[in-house]
Amino acid sequence: QVQLVESGGGSVQAGGSLRLSCAASQSISSFNRMGWFRQVSGKEREAVAIIYSLSQSTSYADSMKGRVTISQDTAKSMVILQMNNLKLEDTAIYYCAAAVGVRRTSIYSPLEYDYWGQGTQVTVSS
Repeated sequence: QVQLVESGGGSVQAGGSLRLSCAASQSISSFNRMGWFRQVSGKEREAVAIIYSLSQSTSYADSMKGRVTISQDTAKSMVILQMNNLKLEDTAIYYCAAAVGVRRTSIYSPLEYDYWGQGTQVTVSS
């Protein structure tokens, strides 16, 4: 069973930065792509950033575009999300996800992903 474990969440003041990590229990090269999503209680889970495992091509959703960078360390089977200039509205639980197959609809749809981590809380305060 694939396991994804996020780390790096915490509390930060507005304008600050955080670096989230996601460690996979198997080689990330076995996935088509991986991504970071976030969810606020009572709202739908939304995509933040996606990375294709083999090409390392990246794609960013509007939610945090220009303030985040997704990358991977293939040797360590890790995916990283660097978040800068954090805003109050970025407060959420951030999830790592992995997709085995190719895209069927949208790479930003949570339904496209087969495995999920338990999430890590990010709290941005003023």
